[in-house]
Amino acid sequence: MLLPSQIEEVIDANLDCDFIEVRGDDGTHFEATIVSPLFKDQSMIKQHQMVYQALGDMMKQEIHALSMKTITPDQWQKFNKSKRR
Repeated sequence: MLLPSQIEEVIDANLDCDFIEVRGDDGTHFEATIVSPLFKDQSMIKQHQMVYQALGDMMKQEIHALSMKTITPDQWQKFNKSKRR
């Protein structure tokens, strides 16, 4: 069974990330929040493609579904400031 922490490690090893959180409890369906400066000025589709590329064959074999929120560091900072109010 694939653990969320294993996915986090693979993404972190293959993509410049400021923050990664992966959740999922059935071993095949996951939800991820990924913050990377590489996402700046990229479309959401391109951002997701970057994550898929970082995961490589895991998306074809171990991961059945991955829901993603891809965010730039600036967006992440604004989001966190608004949550504190």
